[in-house]
Amino acid sequence: MIECRNVSKTFIQKGTQEVPVLEDVSLDVQANEFVVILGPGQSGKSTLLRIIAGLETPTTGTVTLDGEPVTGPGADRGLVFQGYMLFPWKTVLGNVEMGPKLSGLPRDEARDIAMHYIDLVGLTGFEKHYPHQLSGGMKQRVGIARAYANKPGVMLLDEPFGQLDAQTRIFMEQETERIWQTDKRTVLFVTNNTDEALFLADRIVTIEGKLPGRVQRTYTVDLPRPRDLTGKRFLEMRREIIDASVLTL
Repeated sequence: MIECRNVSKTFIQKGTQEVPVLEDVSLDVQANEFVVILGPGQSGKSTLLRIIAGLETPTTGTVTLDGEPVTGPGADRGLVFQGYMLFPWKTVLGNVEMGPKLSGLPRDEARDIAMHYIDLVGLTGFEKHYPHQLSGGMKQRVGIARAYANKPGVMLLDEPFGQLDAQTRIFMEQETERIWQTDKRTVLFVTNNTDEALFLADRIVTIEGKLPGRVQRTYTVDLPRPRDLTGKRFLEMRREIIDASVLTL
């Protein structure tokens, strides 16, 4: 569904200084597959996601979605960022129903869609709450519901749980897996957390820990769901990924 071919990205700083961020990245994501891009900070993984989202243009290489070139943002891709990016003056319902309303759907239909996804993410009863009345995990669930409500074929999540405490992060990982199992979409998820990647992914694509970012290796995660973070095979894969990543630092 997503094809990246030989994607490179160089930013220009101070007018002339070139900063290579990605180099020759090729990646395929199949329909309804959950793929995690795993790498340390400042490795270019978020830039790759932004290119797929159409928010950045590759310096070289191509990105296609369902065979069509990605030339900018589109409703076929839902975005969830680390920052909550909610409209503070709108309620949970107001935030989630905005996309369907802007797409031209009648008010009642837009509200029905919003209520469906509010229920899916476990926020029934909080429809009239404003973002400042919600916890961090609840805010991020609003963001996920808002992205789902636009009915994109692809969900792009850029370290969405990076601001959460450890306990809430684990809960949100469980919720993300549950939501994806309930309403399957193609998911590309960026993280720097190996446990998170192994818990969520069908496949993990690791990025080298230095710029420019390059694909290091791809791991197929064939562990049964829901996954046991203390299981033998889980811990073996965790060690394998960490050991391989340390070699590239």
